[in-house]
Amino acid sequence: MALQPQWPVCCRTTTLRNTQFRVKPHLGLFSRVLICISDYLKRRHKKSLIPKSKTSTPRGFAPRPLVGTSTQKKDQSDTKEKEVGISTEKEDQNDTKEKEAVETSSSGKDTVSRSRLTAKIFTTESQTAEAESMSFATTVDTEYNIKEMRTGNEEYQHDLRSQHVKVDHSDEIIENVAKTDQFNEVGRQVAFGNDQIGRTTIAEKASTVGEQEENSGTTENNLDKDDIDESVEVLNAKNTMIETEDSLLKQREEIDAQEQRKRLENLADQNFSRGNKIFVIPEVVTPDQAIKVFLNRSLSALATEPDVLIMGAYNGWRWKFFTEKMKKTNLEGDWWSCELHVPKEAYRVDFVFFNGTNIYENNDYKDFSVSVKGGMDETKFEEFLLEEKKKELERLAAEENEKKRLAEEQRQMEAEKAAIEAERVQAKAQVEKRRQGLHHVMKLASQSAHDVWQMEPTLFEGGDRIKLYYNRSSRPLAHASEIWIHGGHNNWSEGLSIVEKLSRSEKVDGDWWCADVVVPGRALVLDWVFADGPPGKAVGYDNNNLKDFHATVPKSIPEELFWVEEEHRIFRKVQEDRKAREEALRKKIEKTEHMKAETKERTMKMFLLSQKHIVYTEPIDVRAGNMVTIFYNPSNTILNGKPEVWFRCSFNRWTHPNGPLPPQKMVLAENGSHLKATVKVPIDAYMMDFVFSEREDGGLYDNRNQMDYHIPVTGSIAKEPPMHIVHIAVEMAPIAKVKSLAECLLT
Repeated sequence: MALQPQWPVCCRTTTLRNTQFRVKPHLGLFSRVLICISDYLKRRHKKSLIPKSKTSTPRGFAPRPLVGTSTQKKDQSDTKEKEVGISTEKEDQNDTKEKEAVETSSSGKDTVSRSRLTAKIFTTESQTAEAESMSFATTVDTEYNIKEMRTGNEEYQHDLRSQHVKVDHSDEIIENVAKTDQFNEVGRQVAFGNDQIGRTTIAEKASTVGEQEENSGTTENNLDKDDIDESVEVLNAKNTMIETEDSLLKQREEIDAQEQRKRLENLADQNFSRGNKIFVIPEVVTPDQAIKVFLNRSLSALATEPDVLIMGAYNGWRWKFFTEKMKKTNLEGDWWSCELHVPKEAYRVDFVFFNGTNIYENNDYKDFSVSVKGGMDETKFEEFLLEEKKKELERLAAEENEKKRLAEEQRQMEAEKAAIEAERVQAKAQVEKRRQGLHHVMKLASQSAHDVWQMEPTLFEGGDRIKLYYNRSSRPLAHASEIWIHGGHNNWSEGLSIVEKLSRSEKVDGDWWCADVVVPGRALVLDWVFADGPPGKAVGYDNNNLKDFHATVPKSIPEELFWVEEEHRIFRKVQEDRKAREEALRKKIEKTEHMKAETKERTMKMFLLSQKHIVYTEPIDVRAGNMVTIFYNPSNTILNGKPEVWFRCSFNRWTHPNGPLPPQKMVLAENGSHLKATVKVPIDAYMMDFVFSEREDGGLYDNRNQMDYHIPVTGSIAKEPPMHIVHIAVEMAPIAKVKSLAECLLT
């Protein structure tokens, strides 16, 4: 009965009790067994013993007969299908007989009382597998580490350290095959075989005998060396197969090299017989690959030169120049070669040969060239060059802008530093000037003039409120109806800081008037005059005979500290004034530039829209590298009533390197009154030029009275060259220096 796994065999702790075999680990020095099973064909076998064939056995190891067993021959031709349905009871009887046979054999020989694993390697034929058979691949990697424990009862304890079983199987039922496998009825039999394509096929059939709990003496203390030898032979066979594959691979490489060399020699002979100086391999050159260029030095101008170099570029000498030194080959003849890598942008390789100095082989001034297939064409390469030029210009512009920014920052830093130094000098000069003026005023200052003015209290400091008295008797304001004080501090350094109206006082001994005054915080000296009205309306003044009135502040801050703070204050004020002026100037410049741009854009839009009844574009702002649609109304032109209108266009004042575009027939637009045509604007176009005609080959033209239609293009990588304008006097000056215009014309 065939092995029927009913549960995952990868479980490490599962005991196979209901199958026909039982795996029992052997004790001893055996450490690792590796069994690789592939292409397993699952079959149903009969329980009866299979007699050995009289024919020659397959290659491999033949099974060893066990002591005490006998082989029985049965007819296998007519009873295959019948014996498949044998009952379970009969199978049990056969198992019992097999156990008894084993016990008898064990009593006779004490050296064969354990289960054996017998491997049989044979070569299967392709006709033995039916179409319904399937592959059963099993990989078993079992590692045992067994410790032998000898006891009085001869029992064994083992330590199964790791066991890994991996099984890939199918649930599909496998039909009986034409040939049956031979296996040993006692123990476990593994058959190894090689099929026609060199792969190993392993068929495994196992049957079990009953467990023997009896004491088997010392018969199981020795390791089955035959099993180890068989496993080693399996591994050796696998290593031999790998070595064979490596040898075949090396032979194939040698054969390929010989074929390539032979092909190369044939190419060299063919080109030499034709008189060709060069050839290239591979013969069909494609982008982004390595090629070899061969030169026959004897046919070139470098026949007597010891050194040969190749110099070239791609796509008409416009892309990626290269120079490589060539080496002499071992081909028959004077052939030299070098390797080049063709870039993915190439559609042609151009090159010449030279000796490193001044002797060239340039194909009679025509240069050598090799076409590249499957890559860019010339048009796509032109577009690619424009894109690369645009990127390069953008990179250069970014670098230039960065340089300008850094230079501007450096200039601003230097200007700021110079301005700060100048402002410090200015602050010091103003402080020195104010110091001298204040010293002069302080000499005139006093605490009071008893008959003219008085202060209460006499001791005060900045921020205090004091009462100032004024006696207008015998003064210029004796008859004034109102009296006002106009005051400041520190020699009027900050202008008017005190303005108060005086009122009559209760003081006697004169016509006294008084007012409450707040002393400024940083005042060293108070300065004031009296007037008959507020600032701007006063007519009469009492200014102490043009000397003004001055009074010192008794509890003011130290003078040295005051002048240091004053210098810092003046410096900050000057700095703020300068920054305010710069900000105002910057805003003015930005406003002017913005107004200019708006005016220019508005003017251009008005110009374009002014001819909208004849021609206009969408979008109105034509940008380089984009698609643009031109709308044309022939009813307002000389092409009115023509059945066809053709659009003829070019760029850059009809001077674009690609020349005029092919004539394009205009189609009716959606609105019904205009015709339209769509073109792509090159990225190096700064002006779009076009006319209209009635036929593809010409005929009547609408060219705007021989001025053509022109629309500016923005965002171009090229700039329109400036117009050369001269004055008539400049052109006439040489004539005027030599002779008169009439004499020049006569001569």
